[in-house]
Amino acid sequence: MDIIFHEHHANVSVHMRQRASSGVRRLATRLDRAIDAVVRFEEDGPTRRVEIILRTPRHKRLVAKAEGRFFGPALGIVLLRLRTQIAALKKPARGRAARTHAAVRA
Repeated sequence: MDIIFHEHHANVSVHMRQRASSGVRRLATRLDRAIDAVVRFEEDGPTRRVEIILRTPRHKRLVAKAEGRFFGPALGIVLLRLRTQIAALKKPARGRAARTHAAVRA
């Protein structure tokens, strides 16, 4: 899996890149196959933004964004949001269909 880093007006340390890379790789193992990921770091005054776009062949793109005073906490929030999206994709289809079918009958 390829991981592409973009830095917009930001100086990102090597440690932060490694942390983002290991987090994305860990989340990609939960999916069947991941094609690539784009990790975007932005700095705008005191605000730091992190955005991760994860592409897979079977699903639509998974996108998560967060901002904070520092890159570390924003990266943690983004990885948590991606993990939540992956967990929602992994729910069995039977459970999802039962809920929608029950809503139609009501």
